[in-house]
Amino acid sequence: MSIPTISLSSGSQEEIASSLRDASINVGFFYLEDPSFPQDLLDNVMTQSKILFALPMEQKILLFDKALNRGYTRFEEETLDPQNQVKGDTKEGYYIGNEVALEDMDTAKLKGPNVWPTPSENCNMTNEECTLFRNTMERYRREATRVCMELVKYFSLALTTDNPHLLDEYFTDPPTYIRLLHYSAEESKPDEGVYACGGHSDYGMVTLLLTDDNPGLQIQSKDGSWIDVPPKKGAFVVNIGDLFERWTNGIFKSTVHRVITPKGAKERYSIPFFFDPDWDCLVKCFPMCCSEDNPPKFPSITAGQHLLNMYAQTHADFSSS
Repeated sequence: MSIPTISLSSGSQEEIASSLRDASINVGFFYLEDPSFPQDLLDNVMTQSKILFALPMEQKILLFDKALNRGYTRFEEETLDPQNQVKGDTKEGYYIGNEVALEDMDTAKLKGPNVWPTPSENCNMTNEECTLFRNTMERYRREATRVCMELVKYFSLALTTDNPHLLDEYFTDPPTYIRLLHYSAEESKPDEGVYACGGHSDYGMVTLLLTDDNPGLQIQSKDGSWIDVPPKKGAFVVNIGDLFERWTNGIFKSTVHRVITPKGAKERYSIPFFFDPDWDCLVKCFPMCCSEDNPPKFPSITAGQHLLNMYAQTHADFSSS
């Protein structure tokens, strides 16, 4: 199994959609090149992530909203493969969702304001540093959302060949999540149940991953073996999530993946951008993906409820109440 590369600047719409379909069916992962994505932004968002994680632990743990699952998540807080892990993932994280004003907050739908670092006795970042952090993250969200909405068009063509607007109605207010991740240099020992990130498939529709130049990401092939996905300069790593697999009746693959930190490795940083359908979108099999001989394999569920279910299973500090 090899990871294909798809460029948004090469080929016709039909050719890009065909490549996307092949990758989604056969691998569930692909590299995505988009020359229009500002390189300075890619560099800056990674720099800001490192600055945040360099804060003292006693300051980071205060940057957390349990009700909205926003802000800081501690090392080993998340366990993505509980059947095989003896402890949580050897990583820390920071969730940033869609920014919603306090007066419009809806905790049942995880909608509300983000947790931003602010200058105080609990955060030694300056006002200028805090402003730069927020501005960088908000700019990154806008650009990543633009790319994902372009992918929605190509996915529509991949499913229908002639209707680039098939999926538009499901993405009027798509929930998006930037998740800054910092992996420690602790060696992974799969035989002993220690993983940088346990094997899992992503919950939503599609994930756009920015990573540094350190290896570690692996995907599981059809025969159960693990294949390295090395970093590729100038490209995102994109993967199909569970909701898209359900929508397409298993035609598009939500591939299991993990992160393994080898002995002697450096600390690793990555930034997945999770892009999902509208919270109340009912995800049920597309008519073109099922038939009398191939009935729907998955029960219908709203995108939001699926997300809540998965957070509750994997995050020790998450509370949906």
